[in-house]
Amino acid sequence: MIKLYTHPLSGNAHRAELTLRALNVPHDLIVVDLAGKAQKQPDFLALNPFGQVPVLDDNGTVIWDSVAIMTYLGLTYDDGALLPRDPALFAQVTAWLAKTAGPIAYGLGAARRANIFRTGQDLEPLIRTGREFLDTIENLLSTRDWLVGSHLTLADIGCYAYIAAAPEGGVDLAPYPHVTAWLNRIEAQAWFTPLAPVAVGLRAAVSA
Repeated sequence: MIKLYTHPLSGNAHRAELTLRALNVPHDLIVVDLAGKAQKQPDFLALNPFGQVPVLDDNGTVIWDSVAIMTYLGLTYDDGALLPRDPALFAQVTAWLAKTAGPIAYGLGAARRANIFRTGQDLEPLIRTGREFLDTIENLLSTRDWLVGSHLTLADIGCYAYIAAAPEGGVDLAPYPHVTAWLNRIEAQAWFTPLAPVAVGLRAAVSA
């Protein structure tokens, strides 16, 4: 049985879990006690020397980093629907996955993390980066349903979590109707499970 080492607040781990669910691959979720620094213990560092979730253990084949995990699962368990085998489409999907470690991580993801962990980091440049990215995909999604091709791919799964959680970083999604419709299409999938919400940022006012 595949094991996915995860944490409910991690958008990176969430996209790895969604990939497993979308591919209907049986798996066990192992929640890592990040607050207790379990990820820095020798047994976990033997799986990922950087001490981060997610980590995938496929019967002894250990993969760390969410994009690497998604790519591995796509190449191993997918028939080419989520991870196209056509070189041009494959490249487009991987280009979007690269954005998850770029403007998504350093904009929307970083703003959310700053609010959750109260780091005191200046949110303005993070929010600006996030909004610039949202402006781009809002324009793109005005003419298509999915980021790559005519159906959902790993590009959509990879980009989903931190965009959906943008309000937790202080970014309102109301000005982005096409992005919101795209999020709704992903959430309508039978295999979908949500990222655990956190009452911070714009969601703090809603839950108060």
